[in-house]
Amino acid sequence: MKKIQGKDIRLLAAQLLLLSLITLSPGLISYINSKDGELAIRTIWLSLNWLGPMVVVYLLNFYFSIPQLWYRRRFWQFCVVNVVLIFLCNLHLISNDVSNLPKDFQAGFSSFMMISFLLCLMAIAIALGIRYMMRQQERKQKEVEAELAWLKSQINPHFLFNTLNNISSLAQIDGDETQEAIMQLSDLLRYAMYETNKPKVHLDGEVEFMRNYIELMKLRCNEMTTINSQFIIHNSQLEVAPLLFISLIENAFKHGMNSNAPATIDIRLEQQDNTLIFNCDNTNNPKPTKDRSGSGIGLENTRRRLDLLYPGRYTWEQTITPENVYHVKISVRL
Repeated sequence: MKKIQGKDIRLLAAQLLLLSLITLSPGLISYINSKDGELAIRTIWLSLNWLGPMVVVYLLNFYFSIPQLWYRRRFWQFCVVNVVLIFLCNLHLISNDVSNLPKDFQAGFSSFMMISFLLCLMAIAIALGIRYMMRQQERKQKEVEAELAWLKSQINPHFLFNTLNNISSLAQIDGDETQEAIMQLSDLLRYAMYETNKPKVHLDGEVEFMRNYIELMKLRCNEMTTINSQFIIHNSQLEVAPLLFISLIENAFKHGMNSNAPATIDIRLEQQDNTLIFNCDNTNNPKPTKDRSGSGIGLENTRRRLDLLYPGRYTWEQTITPENVYHVKISVRL
């Protein structure tokens, strides 16, 4: 059985409120116009007799017949249940002895019953339509969540691959630094595995992760490479999607380092109110085509995540300057 969530209770409350307003509004309008309480009560009673069956049919279909029968392709059972349901809900009308009514009212009463049946059929159609839209929305949401999970899963092994390469190179030079680097890698893995399972994380944890990653990537750099990083955060409790900028930092180190020529990598993250501004500039030293380390991860991954997580709430700027500096600037409104 599906666990009842807060959104399910809110949906039921909203529907009950709307249906109550529809059912009671004729009586309220009658009282406002006539100030006659007895007339308003009679109008409400008539409205309940006329619209009450429609409300019952709608609710039972929305919460039982459609999910339990229609979605399970039990169409005949769905039809039989609704025929019985409409009959029972209108039994108080069907059981009336029309012959005892004045002749002027007999034809009108038959029309009244027909309208009541049609309203019940309309209620079933409305319930089906709303359920269909909700199901399509849930399906789309699950597809988005699955794609986001896949995109994020590509990041973890990628940065692990890079940092392990760095530590492997360092192990041949300095054993003490290697041990410290392994501890930093342990912190990175702990954060990536346990803290990023949530849709959003606090900025302080994300910034600390980026700082540690940059420190590990520095192990591969020689004196020819200058690395600058700056994080200006005024409210560390703001939340952001995890690992949102790490692929861009990886990209900067991958294409910015050059052991034979001067290179610069500048990374800056600044918070301005509810907006994050990420700037990354690196000397443009693209790797040869045959070097495919880390291919498939990076700018496209980040951009797709932004499309899914912050649609219409981010800007993207990507250029190569005349000075051969690769520049990426992203502004995200949280």
